[in-house]
Amino acid sequence: MAIWQERAELLFKTEGIERLKNANILIVGLGGVGSFAAEFITRAGVGNLTIVDGDTVDITNINRQLPALHSTVTQPKVEVVAARLLDINPELNLTKIQEFLSPERAEAIVTEEFDYVVDCIDSITPKLHLIVAAKKKKVKVISNMGAGGKMQSNKIVVRDICKTDVCPLAKVIRKRLKKLGISKGVKAVYSLEKPDESSLKKTDGTNFKKSFFGTNSWMPALFGLHSAEHVITYLLKR
Repeated sequence: MAIWQERAELLFKTEGIERLKNANILIVGLGGVGSFAAEFITRAGVGNLTIVDGDTVDITNINRQLPALHSTVTQPKVEVVAARLLDINPELNLTKIQEFLSPERAEAIVTEEFDYVVDCIDSITPKLHLIVAAKKKKVKVISNMGAGGKMQSNKIVVRDICKTDVCPLAKVIRKRLKKLGISKGVKAVYSLEKPDESSLKKTDGTNFKKSFFGTNSWMPALFGLHSAEHVITYLLKR
């Protein structure tokens, strides 16, 4: 056992540390949710990790995203996060993929070798492609819904996608998955809090995000935390 894992071993036990070391996780999207999920999963001791993101750090990311600093603006998120994760665990078997997820690439990237897929994408179409690819490959997947426009940390829950309510993004994903023949079997992290509609900003449509809610510093991180907790708990108990 590495010395840095001393406190973790007291809680997870030696066999738990070994399970995590041998686990293989895929995280897609390294924004406010995904960057924290990657951090928590790495600090827990997962030994094999693939991170995917095609975006660069923007100054507007600083209020909520782990890789976003004034010194990292314009740098690829996947590179900033990768450097941080390897500084946490130099022995981490890390694969970094700097690209936005297309339907074809979702099929190629998701393989049966993964123990869990963590979906932290904030755009509907690639989100659906990732979930469908995971289900097709029979890999467990947890999908994060909308953290924007929310303030209450105690409203976040993890349930099967078929049992989600309130969250507008969850509703869209649930309906589209059902049309694709997937009605359950996808864990979703979402909030029971209704989004603050007054915080919604609509763009002219030239941006790939046609509209978006205001976001604070803690809600995306808490979504990432719930994702990591669910995955780590699964790995320890399986």
